[in-house]
Order: sequence, then structure tokens, then C-alpha cells
Amino acid sequence: MSTATTSSSTEVRPFGIRDKVGYLFGDFGNDFMFIFASSFLMVFYVKIMGISGAVVGTLFLIARIIDAFADVTVGVVVDRASTHPAGKYRVVMMRMAAPAVIFSFLMYQTFAINSSMGVKIAYMYVTYIIWGILYSCVNIPYGSMASVISPEPEHRTSLSTFRTVGASCASLIVGVATPIIIFQTDAAGHQVIRGGDGTQIFMWIALAFSVCSFACYFICYKLTTERVKVSDHRQANAAAERASTVKMITDALSSRAMIGLILSAVALLMAMLFLQQMANYLYTDYFGNAALLSTANLLAALTTFALAPFIQPLSRRFGHKGVGSTGAAIGSIGLFTLFALHTHNPVLFMVLYVLTFMGIGMFNLVVFAMVTDVIDDIEVSKGVRQDAICYSVYSFSRKLGQAFAGLFAGASLTWIGYQAGATAVQSESTLDGLYAYSTLLPAIFFTLMFAAMTFVYPLEKKRVTRNAAVLRAKREAAAATEAAENR
Repeated sequence: MSTATTSSSTEVRPFGIRDKVGYLFGDFGNDFMFIFASSFLMVFYVKIMGISGAVVGTLFLIARIIDAFADVTVGVVVDRASTHPAGKYRVVMMRMAAPAVIFSFLMYQTFAINSSMGVKIAYMYVTYIIWGILYSCVNIPYGSMASVISPEPEHRTSLSTFRTVGASCASLIVGVATPIIIFQTDAAGHQVIRGGDGTQIFMWIALAFSVCSFACYFICYKLTTERVKVSDHRQANAAAERASTVKMITDALSSRAMIGLILSAVALLMAMLFLQQMANYLYTDYFGNAALLSTANLLAALTTFALAPFIQPLSRRFGHKGVGSTGAAIGSIGLFTLFALHTHNPVLFMVLYVLTFMGIGMFNLVVFAMVTDVIDDIEVSKGVRQDAICYSVYSFSRKLGQAFAGLFAGASLTWIGYQAGATAVQSESTLDGLYAYSTLLPAIFFTLMFAAMTFVYPLEKKRVTRNAAVLRAKREAAAATEAAENR
């Protein structure tokens, strides 16, 4: 079991804008890799490497399930790691950053393009699965940092907001610039991959984004400070250690708040990533305009920036749950409307598409504060604090959402008869199926997310505030005891 206190024996820099900006850069670094992979890796595999959508979707399912269990393992290891003088979570994050960005680059290599399909699939599996595990080794300690940078709920709300702004910065760069770089119009007016089969354009983009990711992680490491000190009380033998680990995970999963957050996260990731992956095909094939995809991604990112200043006041008034459930409702309404319209008007589609991402942004701006709310709730109700365990269990659920989103995206391409290849042109029936799947499935996922937030997740604003007061009193008492012992 571990306990958390705010030490008064050593003066530390007060929480402030430096921590917020540093934490922003952490997800900036994450999402250079993550958004590029979630939005364009399937395009690379299908259009450049010539691998079928169903095979790629199966990879995404298998890899994400492996990652999900890796997340929990990493959470256990990190929670039990010794604290470095520079902190715990930020140190682990920085140590694993270089391997993660290297494998992010290796996923987009084309040297095996003329090899057998078995060789291409084997290379795809090895590099993607290793990258996923290494990404967990960076993302779990990074996510766990929020609860030790400050114990105050309002500070954590601001960290969640700045984190989402960082992700939106990466989304702005990746989502706007990448389609313009990788797509071009052929002589017949169709959108195809620039350079045709075998192009290395993805490799060079991946190299640039990997370098940017590492730089962002370093900035995060330098600017943030861990203030809530975590002390670990290890068991005397291996059997007790294993039993303790099982109990830690069981405690997290027995929390109704954690279950509600898990269900919401699975549904959100299924909606968001499925929509992002299918949008690449929808804008380039159905609407025939890659520049429109860049514009839509630009507006979606700017929507998140516009929302960010209002999230803390809204959270103070309605709580994180109220903001998150409203975002889910907006996403659901927007996509059901698009499905019913089945429009060929790209401007109308883009307006409702951006409205959907407003809903996504509202949830994402508070979700990481909700994770720390759950961590606090478990500490109050069960008397244990498990920052990395809880974050890794939450991340486990996100990986399940990613897995199912990838599976559905790959399977959907196969179901509608999508033709692989950098210069392939799709039939009208394929394009109609593309539109239907791209709007109806994420609309259903958003509806499930709204139901989980409304009827399962129990942490209303009053309960979060009460938990914070209980823990504040507990830490003040612990700090007073420590000061008395040091005298």
C-alpha cells in the first residue's frame, strides 16, 4: 500500500504556469506519434504496403489488447519503483522516451514493400506491437504525474485542460499538414498518394514527428515538478507482493467510478478514433478533396482551443461529469444528424463534423481530471492510493477502445469492398457504404458513452469537493506529524 503526503520539510516551487506548460508538452509529444498512427498508419498499410483493411484491423485489435495488459503491468512496476531525487513518474517517462520515438519511426519503413505478404505482415506486427508497449512505458508515468504535481482539484482541472490543449496542438500539426503533404490529385481528379506506390513520404514525416516527440518529452521533464511525495511499503516476500498487486488492481476495478470511467473511455475512443481513421477515406474518396480534410482538422483543433478557457469555470459550476456527459450528447446528436442527411455537400458535412469534435473536446478537456477524481475517491473509500495503477487501468480501457476502433475501421473497409493501393479508385456503392459506416457507428458509440457517464459514473461535483477536503485534512495531519518527528 502506498500513501501520499505533501512534504513540508523541503521547500518546492509553488504550482503554476510552468507546470501547466510543461504538462502540455507531454501530450504534445505523445500525440505527434499517437495521432499520426491513429489517423494515417492504416492509410500507410493499405495504400502503400498493399495490406488489406481486415488484416490491418486485426493487427490493431491484437496489438491494443496486448498494450492494454502492458499498461496494467507498467502501472504496477511504476507504482513500486523507487523515487528518484528528481521525482518518480517524470524520470521513468524520460528514460523510455527515446525507444518509443525510435520505434514510431521504424513503423513507416518501406524496404519490405516488394517482399512477400507474409514478410510485410510480420514486420508490421513486430514494429507496431513493440511501439505500443514502449508508448505505454512513456504514457503511463506521464499520465500518473498529474496527481503528484498538485493535490488540488482545480490545479488538476487546469492540468487536464493544458494536456488536451497540447494534444490539440499536435492534432493541428498532424491533422492539417499531413493530408496536404501525402495526398495529390491525379489526372482524372482523384485523390491519390503523392509519389505513388513505394513512396517514402510517410517515413520522412514519421522521422520529423519522432524528433518533435522527443523534444516535447524533454521540455515536459524540465518544466514539471512532483510535489505529492509517494512512499511505498513493500511486502516481505514475493507471494505477498503478488497478492498485494492483485488486490491493488481489484480495488481499482471494484470502484463504480472507475467502471463508469472505463465504459466512457472505451466508447469515446471507439467513436473518436474510428471517425478519425475513416475521415481520411471519406474526405479523399467520397468528397474527393484532401485539402478539405486539413480544413476540418484545423477547425476541430481550433474548437478545442476555443473551449479551453471555459472548461475550468464550467467544471466549477457543473462538475467534470456534467461537462463530459454534455460533450457525449453533442457528439451523438451531430453524427446521427449526418447519418440521416447522407449529404454530398462538403461544407454542411464539415460543419457538423466540427460540432462533433466540439463534443469530443469537452470530454477530453476534463477526462484526465476525472481520472484523478477517481484516484481520490478510491483513497477516501478504501484507504489506499494507487496513482499509476489507477491510471494504467484507465489506460487499459482506452487501449480496448483503440483496439475495437481499429478492428471496426479495418473490417468496414473490407465490408464495403474498398480497393487497396496508392492510386486505386472506389466504386459508388463503396463510397455510399463508406459514408454510412463513418457516421452511424461513431454515433452509436457516443450514445453508449453518454449512457455510461449519466447512469454509471457517480462522481458528481459535491462528492469530488468532499473527497478533496477529506484528503487535504489527511495530508495536513501527515505533514504536521512528519514535522514533529523531524524536530
